[in-house]
Amino acid sequence: MLAEGRPDNPYPQSSQARRFRHYFFGAEPTLDWSTRLCETGPKHENRGHMKDFVGLGISGLSIPPGTHICAFFRGIPERDAIVVPFLLEGLRGGDKCNCLIDEGMDAVRAAVTGNDDVPPEVKANQLVISSSKETYLRRGRFSAQEMLDFWDDTVSTALHQEGFPFVRSTGEKTWTLEELPGLEDFLIYESELNRFLPRYPQVILCLYDLDQYGGEILVDILKTHPKVLMGGTVLENLYYLEPDEFLASRR
Repeated sequence: MLAEGRPDNPYPQSSQARRFRHYFFGAEPTLDWSTRLCETGPKHENRGHMKDFVGLGISGLSIPPGTHICAFFRGIPERDAIVVPFLLEGLRGGDKCNCLIDEGMDAVRAAVTGNDDVPPEVKANQLVISSSKETYLRRGRFSAQEMLDFWDDTVSTALHQEGFPFVRSTGEKTWTLEELPGLEDFLIYESELNRFLPRYPQVILCLYDLDQYGGEILVDILKTHPKVLMGGTVLENLYYLEPDEFLASRR
């Protein structure tokens, strides 16, 4: 564990990181979050094609291609404040944009396509907004392997058939609490996404409503995401476990 203030600490603690504990658990957290999440990644200025860093559309923040990042929010307005800029940044850069959300699809589509910053040359198939349940449960149940196959087909088609240089996807996960008897298969899926992402030029942003998830589940969610978007900051998640390590810990 990295200690704040030590000269060999490569991740200087930001005020956002120090407030992470309070954001999740109030004044008495069960884990020392502030030393496990550290500010990371440069801000970016340029938009456009595939590059070393991919803009999130929020406060100039960026992440490397191949990143699996989770964002925490409270309520639909906070969710949309993350999703809409993320999609707009993708449209401006010529990315294929996939968005899976639980509700408010028409409102998000209108906020994105009606924005003055959307370039006129945006392709008709560049933005796809779908229902979470219709996608994750399209065969009537959730299967980690079937969902991984879905992303493989979707991203491969966007790159190799539709001609997009990059794919950015975002998915809301609140539906899991209503539709799944347990989260084990879903957590395996989240972990396996970390093997899938480096295969293509892409990023995936997962969305979790803090008003719906308890602390124990959040710990497991954090273990499957290398980076966290919280409070306008991208944090390096030192609780993250590589897929093999995560799967071994579940046995």
